[in-house]
Amino acid sequence: MTTAYITHTYCDRHDMGEDHPESPLRLGAIQNRLIMGQLMDFIRRIEADPATRDQLIATHDTAYVDSIFARAPAEGHVELEPETIMMPHTLDAALFAAGSVVKAVDLVMTGEMDNAFCAIRPPGHHAEYDKAMGFCLFNNIAVGARHAINRYGLARVAIIDFDVHHGNGTEDIFKADPTVLYASSYQHPFYPYSDPGASYDNILHMPLAAGSGSEAFQTIISEQLLPALEAFKPQLIMISAGFDAHKEDPMGQLRLSESDFTWITDRLMEVADRHCGGKVVSVLEGGYNIDALGRAAFCHIKSLMRL
Repeated sequence: MTTAYITHTYCDRHDMGEDHPESPLRLGAIQNRLIMGQLMDFIRRIEADPATRDQLIATHDTAYVDSIFARAPAEGHVELEPETIMMPHTLDAALFAAGSVVKAVDLVMTGEMDNAFCAIRPPGHHAEYDKAMGFCLFNNIAVGARHAINRYGLARVAIIDFDVHHGNGTEDIFKADPTVLYASSYQHPFYPYSDPGASYDNILHMPLAAGSGSEAFQTIISEQLLPALEAFKPQLIMISAGFDAHKEDPMGQLRLSESDFTWITDRLMEVADRHCGGKVVSVLEGGYNIDALGRAAFCHIKSLMRL
């Protein structure tokens, strides 16, 4: 298996303040764990390119994209909404984050790499068509999925989101779009307080109560997600890989362990083998306990590498 690890140093420079949970330390925690676990020598590290304006407006409202460029500060901070703040390096970080997913799609779709993990920040799955939200400016995985559809003519892209928070932004962008199946497991009721009953034919909500733990998580994936994927027959599987459902994470209460992230990754790889030649692109979303994030992401990436 050839697995790409795509990132850029600009993603480390985005800093919303020392008390903000979406910390520049997050990417270092993942890389350090890969080095400690001796995986970094067996993974191909690739530098991201920035997303272009055309790639962004293929997914987001043009006026919204232009407003992010216009509001990017040369110094100080700009608050887009209470939890999403721009500082002088934020725009570059967001462009390289979205561009990382575009590059991952190209590498996987052309067969240069079997799969890819995008170690990026800021995250993206809360960013809606025309709104920043929940630490997110551009919806990185949506930009990559739209690129896969437009560039490679894909008719069936599956986006699987196991972050503890529902990816309201990804749903907003792809609602009623038959080329994308968006499936999200998440704690409910919880931020962003999505309504699991208000949905579309191509959207699968898998809400879980606080404290659910491994058994409930694996049951809902087995009974709802896996049959939906088999019916959809994806040509590409994309993963919004949020690790804040881990039992040590301060941002949620789903009480998952590292073995759960191994388990779901293995199941998604099996589906990818059956339907799309193993093509998987995984994109970092949440995960805010630095040590738990490193351990959980290590397990996820190890599964991508089939080790």
